[in-house]
Amino acid sequence: MAENSLSIQWFPGHMAKTRRMIADSLKLTDAVVELLDARIPAASANPELARLLGRKPRIVLLNKADSADPEVTKAWLRTFEKKGITALAVDCRSGKGLDRFRPAVRKTLSALLERRSARGMVGGGLRLMVVGIPNVGKSSFINRLAGSRRAKVEDRPGVTRGRQWVALGDGMELLDTPGVLWPKFEDQQVAERLAFIGSVKDDVLDLEALSARLLALLAKDYPQQLAARYRLDPEKMVGADGYGLLEQVARARGMLLPGGVLNTERASITVLDEFRGGSLGRISLEKPKAL
Repeated sequence: MAENSLSIQWFPGHMAKTRRMIADSLKLTDAVVELLDARIPAASANPELARLLGRKPRIVLLNKADSADPEVTKAWLRTFEKKGITALAVDCRSGKGLDRFRPAVRKTLSALLERRSARGMVGGGLRLMVVGIPNVGKSSFINRLAGSRRAKVEDRPGVTRGRQWVALGDGMELLDTPGVLWPKFEDQQVAERLAFIGSVKDDVLDLEALSARLLALLAKDYPQQLAARYRLDPEKMVGADGYGLLEQVARARGMLLPGGVLNTERASITVLDEFRGGSLGRISLEKPKAL
């Protein structure tokens, strides 16, 4: 497969059902919590969700911010703020930044709370629907806030299957929903970025081609971090294409098949796993343009 023509198509079997579930659940909730991946906030924002949510109040969480470039994340937060959208940079596995979530919800819903207070409805609970694409961290977010493993967590897409309500104990309830991708990727760059972070199942991908594309991007934007992680020679990196970089990683890590053949398949899995886990350092693959 040519390195610049990575083709990804993804047709989630339960998308129509999930879309109906989200549309029906909007009537039961006061606001929506949308989780995005801080490394690719635009690509991880499902346009189907944007259409479904309409004018429903929304709080955006840029999850996995500890794996993203901090300066780029600040720029994304400013972009959301200019659009009048409350956004927080968080890391749901460690809980970093989540102490600001409840105050942000109450600020976003202040007009609703005032109307309820005027009607004598003091102390009423708030119901929030949690949405996001597969593998963006919704279950980790809910578990961290609930203080227990209330939602199933696995580092692979498509774990949450049905509708689940979780009470937080302070008058807030969270409605978990299955992660959903759109029916067809029109923009292959978006599809590629989703594949990089693991939101598209690896078994439908050419992992060597995907890893080569990722390495080419990292060599362009984060060459020092890439060289340091895999002990690559910066001079040999210059002018190398993605597959050549993949071979350099395999050689540097001693990944060899019988006869001394470079095991680029193993190297590709390593590169993707380490990028997804944050081992390559704080990296962002998108800078804000438009949401």
